[in-house]
Amino acid sequence: MDAETLKALQAPIKQQYRDTPDSAVITLKAEGTVGAEGVTCKVDTGRALVEAGLHPAAGGDGMSACSGDMLLEALVACAGVTLRAVATALNVELRGGTVRAEGDLDFRGTLGIAKDAPVGFRSIRLTFDLDTDAGEEQLASLLKLTERYCVIYQTLRNPPAAEAKIVTN
Repeated sequence: MDAETLKALQAPIKQQYRDTPDSAVITLKAEGTVGAEGVTCKVDTGRALVEAGLHPAAGGDGMSACSGDMLLEALVACAGVTLRAVATALNVELRGGTVRAEGDLDFRGTLGIAKDAPVGFRSIRLTFDLDTDAGEEQLASLLKLTERYCVIYQTLRNPPAAEAKIVTN
C-alpha cells in the first residue's frame, strides 16, 4: 500500500470521526482462561499466528490484530499467570477462571484528528471471574498482590521512561 492509498482509505473515516466524535471510540476486548493446574493463562487470540496491522477503524482490513488488541492480550496473559502464581503462593484454591480486559480506544487521537483526544487507550478495565471458595479477605489479598506483581498492569499504571530511535544500516 502506498501513501495515497492509505490516505484515501482513511479520509472518510477521519471525516466521520470529525462529524461524530463518539463513533471514534471503540472498545477492544481480550479474554483468557486460568486453569486449575499449573501457572498458565490461555489467551484466545482468534488466530493461530498473530499478525499486527491497522484496526479497521484506522483503515485496516480487519484480518490483523491491532496494537490495542495485542496490548490487551498481553495484559490478560500476564495478569492470568500472575494471578495463578499468587493464588498458589497464598494457598488459594482456584478451580479455574476467566481474565478479561476491555479498553476504550479513541481513534481521533490515534489518527491525529483531535489534539485533545488520547493517542492510545482512554481507559482499561481488568476483570477476574474466578471459580473458588476463597473468602473476601483472601480474594482482596489475591487481587492486591496480582496488581502489584503483574508486570504489564504495573507498566500501564506507572509507565517507565521510554525512548524510541531509528537505526539504519
